[in-house]
Amino acid sequence: KELGLTQDKIKTHGAALQCRITTEDPSNNFRPDTGTITSYRSPGGAGVRLDGAAQLGGEITAHFDSMLVKMTCRGSDFDTDVARAQRALAEFNVSGVATNIGFLRALLREDDFTTKRIDTGFIGSHQHLLQAPPADDEQGRILDYLADVTVNKPHGERPDSPRPIEKLPKVEDIPLPRGSRDRLKQLGPEGFARHLREQDALAVTDTTFRDAHQSLLATRIRSFALTPAARAVAKLTPELLSVEAWGGATYDVAMRFLFEDPWARLDELREAMPNVNIQMLLRGRNTVGYTPYPDSVCRAFVQEAAKSGVDIFRIFDALNDVSQMRPAIDAVLETGTTVAEVAMAYSGDLSNPGEKLYTLDYYLKLAEQIVKSGAHVLAIKDMAGLLRPAAATKLVTALRREFDLPVHVHTHDTAGGQLATYLAAANAGADAVDAASAPLSGTTSQPSMSALVAAFAHTRRDTGLNLDAVSDLEPYWEAVRGLYLPFEAGTPGPTGRVYRHEIPGGQLSNLRAQAVALGLADRFELIEDYYAAVNDMLGRPTKVTPSSKVVGDLALHLVGAGVDPADFAADPQKYDIPDSVIAFLRGELGTPPGGWPEPLRTRALEGRSEGKEPLAEIPAEEQAHLDSEDSAERRGTLNRLLFPKPTEEFLEHRRRFGNTSALDDREFFYGLKEGREELIHLPHVSTPMLVRLDAVSEPDDKGMRNVVVNVNGQIRPIRVRDHAVESVTATAEKADTTKKGQVAAPFAGVVTVTVADGDEVKAGDAVAIIEAMKMEATITAPVDGVIERVVVPAATKVEGNDLIVVIA
Repeated sequence: KELGLTQDKIKTHGAALQCRITTEDPSNNFRPDTGTITSYRSPGGAGVRLDGAAQLGGEITAHFDSMLVKMTCRGSDFDTDVARAQRALAEFNVSGVATNIGFLRALLREDDFTTKRIDTGFIGSHQHLLQAPPADDEQGRILDYLADVTVNKPHGERPDSPRPIEKLPKVEDIPLPRGSRDRLKQLGPEGFARHLREQDALAVTDTTFRDAHQSLLATRIRSFALTPAARAVAKLTPELLSVEAWGGATYDVAMRFLFEDPWARLDELREAMPNVNIQMLLRGRNTVGYTPYPDSVCRAFVQEAAKSGVDIFRIFDALNDVSQMRPAIDAVLETGTTVAEVAMAYSGDLSNPGEKLYTLDYYLKLAEQIVKSGAHVLAIKDMAGLLRPAAATKLVTALRREFDLPVHVHTHDTAGGQLATYLAAANAGADAVDAASAPLSGTTSQPSMSALVAAFAHTRRDTGLNLDAVSDLEPYWEAVRGLYLPFEAGTPGPTGRVYRHEIPGGQLSNLRAQAVALGLADRFELIEDYYAAVNDMLGRPTKVTPSSKVVGDLALHLVGAGVDPADFAADPQKYDIPDSVIAFLRGELGTPPGGWPEPLRTRALEGRSEGKEPLAEIPAEEQAHLDSEDSAERRGTLNRLLFPKPTEEFLEHRRRFGNTSALDDREFFYGLKEGREELIHLPHVSTPMLVRLDAVSEPDDKGMRNVVVNVNGQIRPIRVRDHAVESVTATAEKADTTKKGQVAAPFAGVVTVTVADGDEVKAGDAVAIIEAMKMEATITAPVDGVIERVVVPAATKVEGNDLIVVIA
């Protein structure tokens, strides 16, 4: 009264809104989280008030309230207030613990909230708010990845070599010339093939972007390195018939090991190289997988690939079965805009009069089936580099004489003599050949493009490619290869042993890596000999993925088990046999050209269960996704159908570490170097990160290290487990989420078990009580049963997902 502030004189001026920022997960019943705050950026400005004591490095424990800070916003009216709160929440950045910021942002966007239609049951009637995506911390996830790689060094020490991009020719000022894709658009697939057949120039496909690094570097080159090169290729070598850049093993390796979306790679390459045809390798009915898929999956895959930028589909079947290629061929023809290049896998030695299986008659009959299928181009796919010059002359001459389709020859330079094969094939009339940039050519890769261009320069078969332009790209690829040294898996030089063992170029590098992993590296020559013996044992099938894997798996298995191939062939039922071999003998890959090896096949399958029938169709729900006009939905469905586990692992990597595909190769593989600043650009983040590694601590008794990085001038500590250090602290047993009888702690806290070994429980019965952050919750049995084991003693501090009890 003395101040004159009586109730009747108090008026409202504007509006105020308070948001409580907590370390709780709304999508999981607001489960409280614990941990260390690894980054903390708070908002400010007029009308924003913060009350709290949260800070960088602060420990959030299970023993106190989960609230971090109260944020109060005021404005002239409610709408202004809400807009101010939305802005402030967007500026909030808290890493290291879960928060409810994403939930609050979604709440403030809800129409019913902004129009003040609110009551005590608001959240219950708006359940979708609980599934709002958490506040994005892309920078934090990327830093977690960099810290993990820096500490654990999965690929060794970081090299000091210059960035490859510094070696790339400057092409920004060169106008985009017309290229092979422009010709395909103008002439259509049939006209394009006819032009290829009629021209004198020997057309060239560049395999550097796929088969070359698949054969030499275990398919590990990332999109980060491929895309800049594609821009240069578009300007410097538009005369290329195509760039083979997709399909084959690149699809699943992108997800398994590089944590990239293979479709995003195709998008990037198409944008970078709009004037040159992009070619992919398609495994017939298997698409890019290792087993046959329903025709609807094959059709959807081809449609999406064509829509996304593939111009030429090289289609093959591991056993040269045209019926297994027909779904893919038909799907390509249905597009009306893309080229169906159908390949026959070459095996044996056509120049040898003693060859009884893979004869000229065999190849001509196979080619006749391919031509009748509607193929635009006929390809010879020589996976192991077995096609000798005399055989190339004989085969190409016959194919050109009998059929009107252009002939495209593919080989691997494993023995070092395949340039001579190309010369012979070209002289016999071959219309196109494959080559790779010199630094990624030779041995298990393709012949050198520079050597090829030089060999035909100033002749009737001149490739039309500029030798200087081709050579100017070589320093870039040489620098790239230097960064990928940990993945070198090809032979150190040419080897004539390939004529004996017939191992495909792409497989030879993988087989070496497998031998190292199995501790058999010092016996690799024996593995090669066993491969040849197994090949004969199985009836000399054509060897290309996945049939080549069958031969390789059994060879490795026999060497590892110390079993002589002759002993195995005589009595196979006595031995364990790899699953891939059993699947092959059951006919799951088709029928081999030479028929089934008997009595080996019958004996090996004796007493074994029947194999799974190939899936004839997919569930209606999945088919609906494939039929969607939304590319993202179709692509996600195809990834899941073709490679379910790698897709799951890829998505988990994205959830944990964000989109790491934008990282430079050096940072992605090797992490950060102390004292050196790196500028990192992230997709969908406008401000780049200037990151410097300041220090890495010694490991504590749990094997954890503190990685201290400076990000745009702010210190950020990151805790990383050093897997090379053995923890001296006992690690709590974790629950297996796939086993229903394992009961886990829902969050960190102090748990008290209320049951004992041998007690009977019903689903829903209490088995423990957990206390955390002024909250008490009951943990119940998920199933009926008997308590088999109480894992934790009374009143024990636990972390989320620690195993509490086991119900049998």
